[in-house]
Amino acid sequence: MIRTAVVTLSIATACALPAALAQEAQQAEMTPEQAAMMQAYIAAGTPGAQHAQMASTAGEYDLAIRNWDAPGAPPSEESGTATRRMVLGGRVLVEQVSAQMHGQSFDGHGMTGYDNVSGKWWSTWNDSMSTGLMVSSGECDDAGACTFTGSWMDPVSKQETSARFTTRWTSPSTEVFEMYGPGPDGAEYKMMEMTYTRR
Repeated sequence: MIRTAVVTLSIATACALPAALAQEAQQAEMTPEQAAMMQAYIAAGTPGAQHAQMASTAGEYDLAIRNWDAPGAPPSEESGTATRRMVLGGRVLVEQVSAQMHGQSFDGHGMTGYDNVSGKWWSTWNDSMSTGLMVSSGECDDAGACTFTGSWMDPVSKQETSARFTTRWTSPSTEVFEMYGPGPDGAEYKMMEMTYTRR
């Protein structure tokens, strides 16, 4: 058994040595500018504390949804589910939503990430009620409370429409998402609230 281990170690070392030497030679041939560029790209792509924070929210959730069609109107109340998982080696959080919206089946797909280069959080959203894409960015604190601003193309006006989104954790298993957009008079009002309860 000891002999087998020694032989295995020798083979592994022999295989690894040329690769290590090649890497050393490549690094030795790089100019300082090229080495700095390589380090910048490595830093840009390395998951950090923000990505670990996102990963902690992965899991299965039940949703309680409230929608306001106009300022002062009573909300409609519906339910759904959400699944969150990390992809791309722990760099991006993907969320899949299945729910009812205005009495119809609704599927949504979102991605959330943190850009090491810009220092900004970002999010995308598209769903079965649109063929467009909503893109937003913003800030999150260490407790996971976030404020984002984003925009999408309004199907009625054919103009870009902006909205504000907030999230906060009210308990270790409950997150509240709120969406605020422009009303008929242009003033901001609360359009949607989704409460996520972890299963």
